[in-house]
Amino acid sequence: MENIIKKAEILIEALPYIKAFHKKITVIKYGGSILGDDKIRLGVLEDIVFLSYMGIRPVLVHGGGPNISEKMKTSGKKTDFVEGMRVTDAETLKIVEEELVTLNERIVRELKKLGGKVKSLNGKDNNLIQVEKKIAEVDLGFVGDVAGVETSLILKELNRDAICVICPMGKGKDGAVYNINADEVASNVAAALCAEKLVLLTNVKGIMRNPDESDSFMATLTEQEIEALIKDKVIEAGMIPKVKACVLALEKGVKKTHIIDARIPHALLLEIFTDEGIGTEIIK
Repeated sequence: MENIIKKAEILIEALPYIKAFHKKITVIKYGGSILGDDKIRLGVLEDIVFLSYMGIRPVLVHGGGPNISEKMKTSGKKTDFVEGMRVTDAETLKIVEEELVTLNERIVRELKKLGGKVKSLNGKDNNLIQVEKKIAEVDLGFVGDVAGVETSLILKELNRDAICVICPMGKGKDGAVYNINADEVASNVAAALCAEKLVLLTNVKGIMRNPDESDSFMATLTEQEIEALIKDKVIEAGMIPKVKACVLALEKGVKKTHIIDARIPHALLLEIFTDEGIGTEIIK
């Protein structure tokens, strides 16, 4: 009986959050090595279907870096990175798109199997993600920055209670297709949709002042604190584009942003529906 009562108490604790976020948009970015782990992926997708049934409107932007790198390796093609960005010639672009589309199809298929109503969207189609070629010291090829997001198709699908799954490609004014960093796509999509939340799923607990000290975890940070932590090299390497994506989203009107560990079972639900949360929340 006590266990049953405890379950009811958990549901009641979630009620204020369900009311607050009902019909509100949450953009979720999911990629990296955790996307390739079947158990973690299915757990995340189950949470997303749950959010949809609770009246929250989820938009999922997925990456696919490790899959792309593995395909490049098996194809015998060398992968070059400049400041964390993959140099993308025409041959590489073809591999990138093939792997991203394959991942998108798998995610859509699994969401449907879990009972979700789903819409697959490729950023290069219907003027969805507008792109400018990324300018760097070295020519990166077909790598772009988001210049704009056409929200009408996304909103149409969300209004019919579909989960949108977005492939992070885009098209430039020159008609060329570009590969785009998925964190950047998620940030810009969240801003364009005036999302309530942007959630970045990772394979770390969140932001730690010292990775070797569990009690150095930082649950809430402001934009100013983020800048200081980057300057002090507390935040570095792969975490920098994630926090910058969060800051960009906040500056463009997204209410709250979160970096959470997808390896924790039901991490999304714990972050959204509980008082404590489990990841690092970045706020204005």
